[in-house]
Amino acid sequence: MPPPAPHFAQPDDARFRSRGDACPGALRLHRADDGALARVRVPGGVLGADQADALRELAAELGDGELHLTSRGNVQLRGLDAECGGALASRMYEMGLLPSGRHERVRNVVASPLSGLDGRGERDVRPWLSALDALVCASEEAVGLSGRFLFALDDGRGDVDALGADVTLRARADGDAELRIGALESVARIPGDEAPRAALLAATVFLSAAAGSGAWRVADLSGGAGPLFAEVVRRLGAAGLLVALRTVPVPAGAPPAPGVVAGPGAVDALSVGLPLGRADAVRWRALTDLARDHGAGELRLTPWRGVVVPGVRRERVSGALDALEATGLVTGPGSPWSGVNACIGRPGCAKSLADVRGDAASALHAGSPDHALPVHWSGCERRCGHPRGTWVDVLAGPDGGYRVSVVRDGEREAPVRVADDPGALADAVTAARAPHT
Repeated sequence: MPPPAPHFAQPDDARFRSRGDACPGALRLHRADDGALARVRVPGGVLGADQADALRELAAELGDGELHLTSRGNVQLRGLDAECGGALASRMYEMGLLPSGRHERVRNVVASPLSGLDGRGERDVRPWLSALDALVCASEEAVGLSGRFLFALDDGRGDVDALGADVTLRARADGDAELRIGALESVARIPGDEAPRAALLAATVFLSAAAGSGAWRVADLSGGAGPLFAEVVRRLGAAGLLVALRTVPVPAGAPPAPGVVAGPGAVDALSVGLPLGRADAVRWRALTDLARDHGAGELRLTPWRGVVVPGVRRERVSGALDALEATGLVTGPGSPWSGVNACIGRPGCAKSLADVRGDAASALHAGSPDHALPVHWSGCERRCGHPRGTWVDVLAGPDGGYRVSVVRDGEREAPVRVADDPGALADAVTAARAPHT
């Protein structure tokens, strides 16, 4: 069935809180200062080359001409006309990006982007991804999840296990899987082939625990994740899905490094970064043309606002990487954009106190920061899209200038006030990014 007519999210409307949240989607648009915004869920970040091309065309016809990647490997279209919702939804339905209008905002799944490509990891999680997405889209209960609830499928390397998803599946070498709730170190060992079913079960238990509380994610539960995990374990046992319990610390995790990802056979993958998570038509076309003409016909969008192009024959890798670098994509650690991100800032966001993207670009040109820590530029205290773990916080101040500090697992060091000057900002960020003991 074609999707229903889109509508705009109303963040101040209490009805949205009771039904989940006002998180935007492809059918629930968001009003921003630069026009309407649509967020297209791409489970696991897996996007066919034809779908990617169609999104580029939509951005050009209906929006600002750019594709904006999110920290969940999804795609945002910005600068949309308020009246374009119907055409946008119909086109995405035809592209296969809206398999269920009622579930489109809850298809929030991140997956290890190099799974099955580099010989690492314990299992290719793509079968998990297909099965979990199908289960979610078939579940009446899953409609009640908020647009912020997140599943993570980790192939055993620990990359997306580190992202703090609400429900995480992590592959084991023995074929089983481990299910984690939030950031708990206690995990439930379950049969690997039943892992998607166990993940959906955990999500439905969360819905019962969150009923009437307004909690959107596990971290919002007043009792914390412990009681939820205990009930999930009880339900897994009753369903015959529990093998054992154990303690597994949350890993530090790391994104794929930009450059060539060596494969076990005659093909490799290319990992590239998008400066500030944005791709204009030239950069996006370079990626999709490579995927279609010399790759496996797909892109894998990462939760770190990068793209992996699988299946590139080894003899073409060097030339392909040079061609991508020529468009301005990040293809190696030497790029000044490596590890740098920012919220949308002015003029796209009314809450932002500065044009953080423009200031970030100016500071990059004025200096060459060390790449020891990721850095995130924010226009306001919400710090939309900031990373986890240890990172450099560059926050626009209400009186002009910025506050630069290092954040370690949620604890923020005393900030340094820096004038709105490219050279001073470059020096301050470089100092903050330097290796810390």
